[in-house]
Amino acid sequence: MNSTALKDETILYLEDDDVLAQITGKALAKRNYKVVHVSTLDAAKETLGNYNFDCALLDLKLESETSLTLIPELKRHNQAINILVLTGYASIATAVQAVKLGATNYLSKPATIDDIINGLSGTDPELENEAPIPEKMSVKRLEWEHIQRVLAENSGNISATARQLKMHRRTLQRKLQKKPISD
Repeated sequence: MNSTALKDETILYLEDDDVLAQITGKALAKRNYKVVHVSTLDAAKETLGNYNFDCALLDLKLESETSLTLIPELKRHNQAINILVLTGYASIATAVQAVKLGATNYLSKPATIDDIINGLSGTDPELENEAPIPEKMSVKRLEWEHIQRVLAENSGNISATARQLKMHRRTLQRKLQKKPISD
């Protein structure tokens, strides 16, 4: 792992969990990165004019929003910015959407600081450390992936997604509150 790849670079860190942000921010600062932490999309947008960010570390699921909407704005400010989307609610649909919008990498939580640095620098994690990709997904995981794809098609609109899935809106909301099913 080359942990010197990003030294002296400024990182926008959008994370609504203050404890996680403090721990991750300290770990990045120990490696000589300048970390600007914000906890909301509005704060992130306000900060864009004050710094020339080299990288962005974005928590996907914020309180009531998604950080995906920030990616095009980050790219408008700096076309060469490396963007890492970090989430505890990983799905194929959101990973594809993030990359299509311009994210450099997408990682699921928990991630080590080395994983984050590799993701921010645009390098792939070492293959021998990766878990093997299962050939088949469980039915519950397939359901999660399908819900995420339909939700993305409906621009995050819960009611429209529930109608399309022929599911009660509250049932869909409960399913979305759960972390994805591991295989």
